[in-house]
Amino acid sequence: MRLGHARQVRVLAALLVDAGKPVPVEHLVCRVWGEQAPHSATTTLYSYVSRLRQSLADTGARIERGSSGYTAEVEPDSVDLHRFRHLIALARSDAKADLLAEALELWHGEPFGTIDSPWFNALRESLLRERHAAAADLVDARLAQGRHAELVPELADRAAAEPLDERVAGQLMLALYLQGQTAAALACFTRTRARLADELGVDPGPELVHLHARVLRGDPDLAPRRPGERTSPPPASARPPAMLPPDVPDFTGRATQVADLRALLAGATPVTVVVGMGGVGKTALALHVAHLMADSFPEGCLSATLRGADEQPVPATDVLARFLRALGMPARAVPVEEVERAEAYRALLRDRKVLVLLDNAVSAEQVRPLLPGSGSPALVTSRDPLSGIAGARRVELGAFDRTDAVRLLAGIVGEARVDEEAEAATRIVRRCGSLPLAVRVAGARLAARPTWQGAHLAHLLADERRRLDQLATGDLAVRASLELSYRELDGRRRRLFRLLGLFHAPDFPAWLAATALECSLAEATECAEALVDAQLLGLSRVDPAGQYRYRFHDLVRLFAVERSLAEDSAADRTATLARGLGGWLALAERMAPHVPGPCYAPISGTATRPVDDQLPAQTSGEPTAWFDAERGALVAAVRQACALDLDELAFDLAGALEKYFDLRGMYTDWADLETQVLDLCVRTGNRLGEAVMRRGLADVTTWITDGRDVDAMTRARDEAFGLLELFTALGHEPGMADAAVMCTWALAATGSHAEAEELAHRALELARGTGHRGGQVRALLALAVACFDRRALPEAITHAEAALTAARELGNPRAEATALQFCGIGYRELGELDASARLLSESLAISRRHGDDYTEVLTLLAVARLRLRRSDPGARDAAESAVALSRAHRMTHHVAEALTLLGDIELAGGNPVAAVPYLEESVALWRTRGWRSFQVAALTSLGQAYLAVDPRAAQAAFREARSLDG
Repeated sequence: MRLGHARQVRVLAALLVDAGKPVPVEHLVCRVWGEQAPHSATTTLYSYVSRLRQSLADTGARIERGSSGYTAEVEPDSVDLHRFRHLIALARSDAKADLLAEALELWHGEPFGTIDSPWFNALRESLLRERHAAAADLVDARLAQGRHAELVPELADRAAAEPLDERVAGQLMLALYLQGQTAAALACFTRTRARLADELGVDPGPELVHLHARVLRGDPDLAPRRPGERTSPPPASARPPAMLPPDVPDFTGRATQVADLRALLAGATPVTVVVGMGGVGKTALALHVAHLMADSFPEGCLSATLRGADEQPVPATDVLARFLRALGMPARAVPVEEVERAEAYRALLRDRKVLVLLDNAVSAEQVRPLLPGSGSPALVTSRDPLSGIAGARRVELGAFDRTDAVRLLAGIVGEARVDEEAEAATRIVRRCGSLPLAVRVAGARLAARPTWQGAHLAHLLADERRRLDQLATGDLAVRASLELSYRELDGRRRRLFRLLGLFHAPDFPAWLAATALECSLAEATECAEALVDAQLLGLSRVDPAGQYRYRFHDLVRLFAVERSLAEDSAADRTATLARGLGGWLALAERMAPHVPGPCYAPISGTATRPVDDQLPAQTSGEPTAWFDAERGALVAAVRQACALDLDELAFDLAGALEKYFDLRGMYTDWADLETQVLDLCVRTGNRLGEAVMRRGLADVTTWITDGRDVDAMTRARDEAFGLLELFTALGHEPGMADAAVMCTWALAATGSHAEAEELAHRALELARGTGHRGGQVRALLALAVACFDRRALPEAITHAEAALTAARELGNPRAEATALQFCGIGYRELGELDASARLLSESLAISRRHGDDYTEVLTLLAVARLRLRRSDPGARDAAESAVALSRAHRMTHHVAEALTLLGDIELAGGNPVAAVPYLEESVALWRTRGWRSFQVAALTSLGQAYLAVDPRAAQAAFREARSLDG
């Protein structure tokens, strides 16, 4: 069939694109000639159509002319374009891979490839986008069928060709994860994120971030399931969060507001703000409604008190960290930056319907990062209307009406008593301004005194000198109500109330009251319980250590501080804070030796510690449980000590937290807190505190990094020698031993083996001379490292075994597990593989028993290397586990080592091409670390892998390795 010259073919193509639909003549002219059509175009078009009709006469297709233009009447499926679109529509409705594949088989080169006109060029680009989307849909369908293994090479090629395509990156991540290559999947995310940042200046979209979070926590629902297959039960960390505090047992009234809030939460309102003055009952209302609606949110409830009434409200970034952990993200995987935390938070909530309760917000800026941004509603309470939050609905809350105020009073003191004195009850609530907090305080006083008549309390409230006219207005209403209860306390209890309000801890055990009053724990507990009866102090909870904890309502705490400023001297307030903060220090010092972690020399300052009578004789539960219970209070104590310039207390407390932070992977908190304390010590000239803080910071910032260092070990060397100089100037030999060991590690990293050994021996002498047993363990392990580097294996094992004996005497599980690991490495290198396996297994068991992921990563690396030596296929599992754990903790050094291992495993299996990406990333990381022997090993392995794919690159890698090893 002859269709004529090119422009006549264009006419047919332009009509077939809209087969079965009329195309106006002016549109056809534009499609064929463009905007510069000649005056004769319309006449020429008629001629072309006439010739096309003759050519199509025997095909069953025809061109009809109507009032709206020309129409190509053909079977839609006879045109590849329409059949393609029809198959795609069917495939997407039924999710059938075979239909997608059939649609894509219709493509042969570029559409309309021989036609060059503006309209056809634009159409071609649009069709290519449709083809790209269909190809991506086909990949999704095949992934759902479990065909991930065959897709990995294809997706890897696509990702390399289109590094900014987030959908391709996500498909490759999922395919790698389903194939068991979690580390490679996470590395793919890291590469994509870096390219997007470098080339476009943007972060990955929420879909890719959400997939990253699911891969990180090993979401079982990512795996494809056969029809009818049931989802496995979620792990404990993935269970719905249940963070709501208990409901208010005597909640009263607010029927209209309760109904309004329930309707808003059940509807599509993303943010609802309960607005009102302090003490009006915003929290009680929001909490009550949240409990009524809990069944509507089976995927959980998140709750946080933002402490907007405090001088230092809770930062949104801290709340985001809590929420991420509650949603199943491991603590060590929580991002550092607030923006990244907010992105991860919204990604985790994207497929869930969770109720988010944010109590006592101070500003829109504080709340905005905490809004779910999905189908999960947020219920916020605040004295501020938060007008900066777009789309928020507000429920205004005023004082009770008289009837509800009396009902609240009856709920507190008893209905019978109120009924007997109805007129007195009415006068009481009227003089309280029907403000819920004031009514509650008045009712508590009356309930605690069964012999009082209601008329007597009403008479007291009538006295303006004790009630104040401001009772019904603004914050003064709360202040006056609180003062009524405060004046009823005896002198000792008033003093306790005032002094407890000085502490910034979110809640606290009874012993804090003992330090404030300088009395026995039993006496202090009795006074604290009296404050609870007076509704000036609340019982918070029983913490993980088995302690009853007390808490202040925010406004009550402010009132207590005001009274202390008015009635207590500055010296008394300072001394009270020193004793109370010193109580947390004394208990932390008691617990810290039993927590696995770095065995630095314990270095104490001159901070005040309370007498033993003021502290519990023993704390129930494990030491780590005590730190879990007191974490918020301890962090607040360090920050408050800094604010008060109590440098001795600040550095002591921060140092006591180091092992706990290490065990729990709270490296950001560790670095942030010690940086704040370091600044204080430098400013106040506290050289010993400065040295202790620099010791901890050098440790955490050397081994926990973001991988963007220029030369981490050179920086570590400078910091270590500076620390040694500082401890030497102070004449502090245990500190000198710790610093000398840090110098040894840095010297070993840069290949200065003789200096490293010499300094390690010096550290050992210092530690032995001062009885610093932890320092002896560390020095012996440093000697082992130096000997390993110069291949003196018998000496290395001797030092490692001596370290193991010392670690067991010390009773530090971290030190014991590390020494076992070094012994296992030594025997492996000697070829005694069974002995190595036994020692490494024991090390791994200790790390896992204590949840010490840091040491577990190191042992997994040694286990992987041992299994590779034995040609055990389990080597890959151990190495990939090490990669996943170390990436989650930002242990760049160990990520690099694990990637080298994975590359070596691929090389041993005869897969040099597969080894290249692991080894390239490993070498890149080692260049930021600056540990010479590890970098040489990685470069050598990379050169071996390159031999199969790029001999010139192989020679470059070998040259670089030789230059470092020379």
